[in-house]
Amino acid sequence: MFSTYADVLRTNGAWRFSLPGALMRLPMSLVGIAIILSVRAAYGNYTLAGAVGAASLLTSCLCAPLLARLVDSHGQRRVMAPSILISSASMALLAAAIVTRSPVWVLFALSVVGGATWGSPGSLVRSRWSKVVASPGQLHTAYALESAVDEFIFIVGPVLSTVLGAAIHPVSGLVLATVCFVAGGLAFFAQTSSEPAPTPRVPGERRPSVLRNPVILVLMATYIGAGALFGANDVSVVAFTREHGAAAMAGILLAFFSTGSFLSGLFYGSRVWRQPLWKLFAAGILLLAVGASTFLLAHSLLVLGLVMLVTGVTCAPTMTNVNTIVARVVTPAQLTEGLTWTITAMNVGSSAGSTLAGRIIDGSGAHGGFLVVVGSAWLMVLCMIIGLPSLRRATGRREA
Repeated sequence: MFSTYADVLRTNGAWRFSLPGALMRLPMSLVGIAIILSVRAAYGNYTLAGAVGAASLLTSCLCAPLLARLVDSHGQRRVMAPSILISSASMALLAAAIVTRSPVWVLFALSVVGGATWGSPGSLVRSRWSKVVASPGQLHTAYALESAVDEFIFIVGPVLSTVLGAAIHPVSGLVLATVCFVAGGLAFFAQTSSEPAPTPRVPGERRPSVLRNPVILVLMATYIGAGALFGANDVSVVAFTREHGAAAMAGILLAFFSTGSFLSGLFYGSRVWRQPLWKLFAAGILLLAVGASTFLLAHSLLVLGLVMLVTGVTCAPTMTNVNTIVARVVTPAQLTEGLTWTITAMNVGSSAGSTLAGRIIDGSGAHGGFLVVVGSAWLMVLCMIIGLPSLRRATGRREA
């Protein structure tokens, strides 16, 4: 299995951008929890902490697709190198503002600037793979690798942020995120040979938006449901562990989920699958919903950990399929934008899911939160079923 990944990483020196790309993406699992921990410690207010974090996430959702469109037209380094430096500076200043207990409006302003210039580092990495690999099989393996890397990041990131916050200072996670973003970004953009060639817009040209592609809309709708599932699950697991008198176990249970996804992603990408891509996508979505439904049956930490580990197995393969579908149905000139829209959809769903679950948990406990998880899961399935004919036609033409 590992030889498959070693081969693809050696292809045209792909490891030279994949490795710093992973470092550049590590902050996405650090920043959210670091903001909550540090703002709560400095201002004593969970509501303010959540609002500052949400401001960054929502601004990123609004601006990331716009930055992605600029990247496709003008190039990754030209657009995102200065953008990442601005975002990193905003994170560093946010850490300083929290330490000095600056006025609340300063926190929101810096959070908004940081989110607006964050972009979508994962899309930048995946779009490079489409240039350096030669076959659909290699692209499948590469996308599976990056999905596994994402899961690994979400295993270690929250742990690092929490441990450093407790051992050194609550803002340590933000400082680490800033260092990783700058170091990873500079190393990533230094690899100019793997950067996809931009497709400048011709004056007067009207390039159709990727949002007019029905397959992209299907994937986005499905990802909104998936994001709501993940967001609601995070909050519900925290509530579940508190109800069982083991609040410190929340991070470990969520790591179980990511571990299952990480391992399955590596296995999935090392194999050649003969089934049509649309069938693999549909099966992954359905199995994820079935697995999430079992969370309602868990009445102990051990059982919840086991069902989360098993359900997590469906995640990375499904995300690999989504990224592969995007690469097949959009033009190379719009690949970064297409990949970014799906990530944006998941972030929107995550924000909505965590907010809704939090309100229901306040009145009904963790069980109510898991009901939101299950409802989101089957909403995801419904969106997939409605859009499956379009998905089948589009991917079938490319596979024929």
